[in-house]
Amino acid sequence: HTQSQTLQHYFIQSNLRMPEATVLYSYFRSSCSWRIRIALALKKIKYEQRAVHLLNNGGEQHSDTYKSLNPMEQVPTLMIDGMTLTQSLPIIEYLNETRPDVNPLLPDSPKERFKVRQISEVINSGIQPVQNLSVLQAVGADRKIQWGHDAIHKGLVAVEELLKAGRSPTDKYCVGSTVTMADLCLVPQVYNASRFKVDMSLFPTIERVNAALEELEEFKAAHFSCQPDTPHEIRTS
Repeated sequence: HTQSQTLQHYFIQSNLRMPEATVLYSYFRSSCSWRIRIALALKKIKYEQRAVHLLNNGGEQHSDTYKSLNPMEQVPTLMIDGMTLTQSLPIIEYLNETRPDVNPLLPDSPKERFKVRQISEVINSGIQPVQNLSVLQAVGADRKIQWGHDAIHKGLVAVEELLKAGRSPTDKYCVGSTVTMADLCLVPQVYNASRFKVDMSLFPTIERVNAALEELEEFKAAHFSCQPDTPHEIRTS
């Protein structure tokens, strides 16, 4: 073979190779990981899941190996398209931008896109970090339940008002009747509300939206109770 033929053969072989596996580093009850599991299901992306136990041995997310993937020592981390992605909302936006034709997660209208991002960020920035594991550990065992309850209750008051504003009777989900990024944030947060004994009857719009979302197969598949690292005593399938 000439050099050019050899190079051509190499490129042909390279293009025929199996694509790199998509890998999600996740913890079954992490709400941020849960969002990504829903997104991957909606985008019909097959992936391998690798568990990062947030409590074992002081937290596997703090290991040197994992820190090399995620310097913030948090889950999720998604390896896809030859990239290592962290932070759940940018990951969702990346998946949506690179796979726009499969269940788009942001509306076409700029006003509706704003509302989706607004609701997402109230949960992502205004609720979830305030009741996250690292904060609860700092607050201490005696106060963590009340702390988590109060943080979630305050945030859900805001979410309920945002969902009600300008809502049409035909709207099924957070914004309209198509699943968006806001819905991916809502469902795991409602589960956390139940863990911290928040009275969800105070939030009827959230309850209706959450119930509708929980009927969808992609949301069922992503649920914390049926993940590879879900403990047997709480596993449902």
